Amino acid sequence: MKERIIFLIRTFVTAVALFIAAKVVFMFANRGEQSFTLRDVSEVLQHGLTLDMSTALYIVVIPFLLTIVSIWYTGKWLDRAMHLWFAITAVACGLAFTADTALYPHWGFKLDASCLQYLSTPGAAAASVPTWALIVGAVFLVVLIVGIYGLFRLQYHPLMPLRKRWFYGLCCIVMAPLIFIGIRGGVEESTTNIGQVYYSQTPFFNHSAVNPVFSFLSSFEGTMRDDVHYSFMTSEECDSMLAGAYSTESIDIDTLLTTQRPNVVLVMLESAGGQFMKIGGKDYVMPRFNQLCDEGVFFSQCYANSFRTDRATVSIWSGHLSFPTISLQKIPKKNSKLPGLARTLVRAGYDTHFFYGGDINFTKMRSYLINSGFDRVTYDADFTRSEQRTAQWGVCDSIMFDRVRDEIQAWSADDKKPHLIGFCTLSSHEPWDVPIHELEDPVENAFYYLDQCIGRFVDELRRTPQWDNLLLIFIPDHGVKYAGVDETTPLIMHIPVLWMGGAVKEPRVVDFICNQSDQAATLLGQMGINHDDYFFSRDVMSKTYTKPFAYHTFNNGFSMVDSTGFVVYDLTSETIMAGDNKSLVGRGKAILQHSSEDLRRR
Repeated sequence: MKERIIFLIRTFVTAVALFIAAKVVFMFANRGEQSFTLRDVSEVLQHGLTLDMSTALYIVVIPFLLTIVSIWYTGKWLDRAMHLWFAITAVACGLAFTADTALYPHWGFKLDASCLQYLSTPGAAAASVPTWALIVGAVFLVVLIVGIYGLFRLQYHPLMPLRKRWFYGLCCIVMAPLIFIGIRGGVEESTTNIGQVYYSQTPFFNHSAVNPVFSFLSSFEGTMRDDVHYSFMTSEECDSMLAGAYSTESIDIDTLLTTQRPNVVLVMLESAGGQFMKIGGKDYVMPRFNQLCDEGVFFSQCYANSFRTDRATVSIWSGHLSFPTISLQKIPKKNSKLPGLARTLVRAGYDTHFFYGGDINFTKMRSYLINSGFDRVTYDADFTRSEQRTAQWGVCDSIMFDRVRDEIQAWSADDKKPHLIGFCTLSSHEPWDVPIHELEDPVENAFYYLDQCIGRFVDELRRTPQWDNLLLIFIPDHGVKYAGVDETTPLIMHIPVLWMGGAVKEPRVVDFICNQSDQAATLLGQMGINHDDYFFSRDVMSKTYTKPFAYHTFNNGFSMVDSTGFVVYDLTSETIMAGDNKSLVGRGKAILQHSSEDLRRR
């Protein structure tokens, strides 16, 4: 019996040691601009230890059950079963360690089950990563899995039959509750969870302390279900806190357009947050766009609702708020019940067409676009093979802008229907592969390329007869973690929104704080079209817009900004990450509760 107990202890210690080593590698591999000392590393390991021990017990459960069986039956089958479990454990840990370390710089949060939603489109999911990095990662993963398997296998030696079998079997049964209590995290009401390792005001240290295997497994419930439910207060308190916050009326609007039925072209600019423009102090990255902001209606205080394109797409086209743990675009049975700007304009007599140079099925984009009312969709399959290879994500932006320009130039004054075009760019995304090399920094160079595409697009349209009745809307989907900008800074959500074209009455700056989700109601208000079903979209040019604020969600957290300040709240640890405005936290919770209740009803 002694050898069995020693084997289980050694397996447990090996697992904990692996988790500790993985944390150290994670910290140094992702240090970036985050400075830390050996003391910081020590504190991360110390605070993460309880979660590591609990996760290690998950690994021990199967060997424990097999050792109980071995009291009565031994043989080669037992050895094979042990080795198979170690192989499964090695693959799981190897994948978790590698994916967590590699994805963190891009995601900014720990590995969770959301990564599985990209497996249906692996080519698009891998487009952010250079080929050499994929090869190196694959080799490293194989070596890591083999190494982990070897470590666990070293702890096991064939077990011999025992005498006093019933006595030792009873002892094991007595030991079983101790293991399961350890997995649960004690006998108190609260169970083992990620929040228990959070200890610092620096998110990187908290994330480093989280066990990636546990993070992945524990996220399944929230990530894979079709809705979410947040309850922070009574319904009455929630309604009281949000009274007047979301009005669906347009009253005495301030008119921006010369016509109520312009041809509309809405361009979603991939990752083009304010950090790359003059509002972020970088005039040189996108100089043409900065210039154009003086020639149209510039929404200078607009903020993104989310941190991902798929979530921003729903916010822009359906006027709905985003969520911390789910993407509405990936849930057709829910998003089909949302309002859609394209569908609303179809009812008003518009022809609708969406353009995207990438895989239209990535993150279920096609189903959402069709559900939201687009009659036609043009995507990578509609281009030549050579054009599809001009960027990792698909067709590069310059070709796509030309295709959209050609579509606009084909419009005739005799067309029976006005037109709506949606267009999502893609070149300003990792791995930042663009066909020009003007700026030394590859990230800034990608946005400079996007800027040149925008400038040429506008210049060419100005010379066409279609310009006179054209409304161009440029709206970024989100910002990007780069050069010190992350979810704890307002700049990550600050996006410059521009309306221009011959249908714009005059240049001006709209400096109301607002969300990208407000663009739907604001546009419909200018067009004199009812938008009662856009519950979370506000017409910022209406007299009813009396409580300007912006709301933004990221992985299991949210941020808020209004005239009183900025705050970031982490839902995992239930703590404020940045800012100190507790009233904004309360309002953010009310918005999250109210929007999740709305989703559950759909």
